[in-house]
Amino acid sequence: MTRRCFIIGHPVAHSRSPLIHGHWLAEYGLAGSYERVDVPPAEVPAFIARLRAGEFVGGNVTVPNKEAVLPLLDQASATARAMGAANTLWMADGRLHGDNTDAYGFLAHLDACVPGWAERARTALILGAGGAARAVIHGLAERGVNRILLVNRSSERAVDLAASFPEAVEAHPWRDVAVLVAESDLIVNTTSLGMHGQPPLEIDLSALRPGTIVDDIVYVPLETPLLAEARRRGGLPVDGLGMLLHQAVPGFERWFGVRPQVTDALRVKLEADIPAS
Repeated sequence: MTRRCFIIGHPVAHSRSPLIHGHWLAEYGLAGSYERVDVPPAEVPAFIARLRAGEFVGGNVTVPNKEAVLPLLDQASATARAMGAANTLWMADGRLHGDNTDAYGFLAHLDACVPGWAERARTALILGAGGAARAVIHGLAERGVNRILLVNRSSERAVDLAASFPEAVEAHPWRDVAVLVAESDLIVNTTSLGMHGQPPLEIDLSALRPGTIVDDIVYVPLETPLLAEARRRGGLPVDGLGMLLHQAVPGFERWFGVRPQVTDALRVKLEADIPAS
């Protein structure tokens, strides 16, 4: 029997998740499908009813529906509850389950690119205060990073997010970024600034210490201006594509019973689909 899976969002045509899961289905010789389904937020409950009825075995959720699916679940993982959002759904024993794999994907890619990073990352600087920032902070805190500096152009949002992690996170004004760069062992951009078609991310990296890890979750373009500048100043750049690849692993395993590997061949396939500029 062909096991059908999905990614829902609005819009969703840009999603590269079908490339990832299609690659794994072919690699492991599994009978399955993974398709994009455009679902506006108001139509999420109706789509979930289709999932419960057996049309799909599970799937992914992307913006703006990650928060909307959470109250519709029978069982949410501790991580999904902490995030207030779910990106991975599956049916098991007649119950709808949900998880959030963004923090897992972020950490797994960082582990692959900079082995042992946690031992050296005493202080992390997070740019942005949205859902992606919450996932990154959650992951870093779980790995023992106990000093996390958070900046956002809307300082109120930074203060609100920091309040969710009172033992680890300090909210700072955006104007202090240049000073905070000098204190940081790890810098993570969780905003869309610097993405193709978005305004640039304008921060001063002149105080960046050589060897500082700079991670940009943006992956279009693959090397953002932030990463290019970090490389020029002796930093260790980590692009956002690996987070996308690794966050897909737990879902595929849930739906198809095989834990897939993030390989060079898969990455090359995704890189070929990313615009050069």
